[in-house]
Amino acid sequence: MPDEETVDRADEDLREGKSPSTAAGEFVREEIEHVREGKHGVRSPKQAIAIGLSKARRAGVPLGPQRGAGPAMRRDTKLKGTLRRDRRTPKPAKRTTHAARPGKRP
Repeated sequence: MPDEETVDRADEDLREGKSPSTAAGEFVREEIEHVREGKHGVRSPKQAIAIGLSKARRAGVPLGPQRGAGPAMRRDTKLKGTLRRDRRTPKPAKRTTHAARPGKRP
C-alpha cells in the first residue's frame, strides 16, 4: 500500500493539471526510497519503476496500459482506471461465483 503522503502528492499533481506520468512519478519515487532503505530486494531500477507504476494504476492515476500489453489487457486497464476513480467494485462473474460454490446452482 502506498503512503498517504504519496497519494496526496499525486492527487495534488493531477488537480494542478500536470500529466498522469508526473503523478505516477511520486509512486516511483516512493518505491526507489524503499529500495534505498532496504525494504525491498529488487534486482534492478526497472523493477522498482514497474512496482511504482503498478501502485499508481491501483491508486487510480489514469495511466495507459503496460508496454507490450495485448488488446484484452488494454481494455481491462481502461476499465479498471475508471472503476478505481469511481470507487466502485465490479460484480463477480456468475460463472466464477458458481465455480466457487459447486453445490449451489440456481
